Amino acid sequence: MEDIKITIDQLQTGLYIRLPAKWHEHPFLLNSFKLKTQEQIEIIRHLGISHVFINPNKSDFDPYFSPLPADTATQQPEPDKKQLDETAQAMWEEKNKRIEKVKTYRRKALQCEKDFERSLSRTRAIMNKIRTQPQHAVTEASMLVEDIVEQLLSEEEVTLHFINSNSEFEDIYFHSLNVAVLSMMVGKAKGYSAEKIKLLALGSLFHDIGKVKVPSKIVRATRTLTEPEQNYLRQHTRYGIEIADTIENFPEEAKCIIAQHHEMIDGSGYPEGLSGNEIDELAQVVALTNAFDVLCHANTPKEKKIPYSALSYLYKQQSLFNQENLNLLIKYMGVYPPGSIVQLSNDLIGLVVSVHSNQLLYPSVLMYDASVPRSQAPIIDLSEKESLSIVTVLSPGKIPEEVLEYLNPRSRISYFFDKDE
Repeated sequence: MEDIKITIDQLQTGLYIRLPAKWHEHPFLLNSFKLKTQEQIEIIRHLGISHVFINPNKSDFDPYFSPLPADTATQQPEPDKKQLDETAQAMWEEKNKRIEKVKTYRRKALQCEKDFERSLSRTRAIMNKIRTQPQHAVTEASMLVEDIVEQLLSEEEVTLHFINSNSEFEDIYFHSLNVAVLSMMVGKAKGYSAEKIKLLALGSLFHDIGKVKVPSKIVRATRTLTEPEQNYLRQHTRYGIEIADTIENFPEEAKCIIAQHHEMIDGSGYPEGLSGNEIDELAQVVALTNAFDVLCHANTPKEKKIPYSALSYLYKQQSLFNQENLNLLIKYMGVYPPGSIVQLSNDLIGLVVSVHSNQLLYPSVLMYDASVPRSQAPIIDLSEKESLSIVTVLSPGKIPEEVLEYLNPRSRISYFFDKDE
């Protein structure tokens, strides 16, 4: 049922309305919302708005409900205009605080994206030196790891951001950095020392270096590989160790990650079919974060999963991974990972843009509102809106094109973090 235009005199609590005004022209947090109090109605009238649009499907009434005619609408006592002015002013002050907070968030997110792009550029340079200058590659990787770990450990709480990177699709660079970032966060959650997290990060950055010896037509194939091709691809762990062995003072802990990041706790992995504690502790972390990123970026389109589904899949396959690591990854990513497109309890759609390590169930969501320019779109911190919650996660294929274009989710899911202020 389409929205219905009604006059202000016909408003009643329980109606889901859309204001015919620009977002910055009224003190309400959103342009569309459900009326919960008579005071809200009086403030709308106080703004000089003559009509609104209602959505019967989202209202508390029967879908076939028609608002009462103006001449029979319930008469309300004459409002106290001074009190309305004070209430509206308080709402404006609260909205302005939120607007400033959104601006601060956007600045932090932009800085986070710049940090990510710099780290990605450094990762690209590292990978390009693997064959010709392996020792230099490890030195530069160690410096990159040092910088990221310093940032990660500088504060107790960090915010994990979804990155809308404009970089070209370069699989090995994104994948290596993603796995390193996610592994470091799991290591932090496990209480690892700074030195241990650095070893974990170094091994993560180099975990797939053996793929440089596998034909790219196999590595990048967008179809199901034949058994011989799968066997060839599986050799990348052995090739990786061969490369690492040529590098002076390459840490043994990092070598274990390269060799064992495809070993599974139940013994079904490769190359050795190790199980349980036979698998190196750090390699168990990377086995999990590697699996998550691969699920999000599977070469075969039908196998690619959104972050929410990828975590759900890993949970169903929990016998393959260290249980503590899996629980920490799910906990740290939140129930609704960054990059998830969600529908809220007010039926609006948004994109999860960040999660807070101290507020795991309440992410920050970029809201879709066609009446608001994307650059000014509200970002709602659900931890501050007790009346709003996430109802479900939506598949991009089921979302209207104009909504997708507005929210602008990228096919490449990448994460980085900043410090909470």
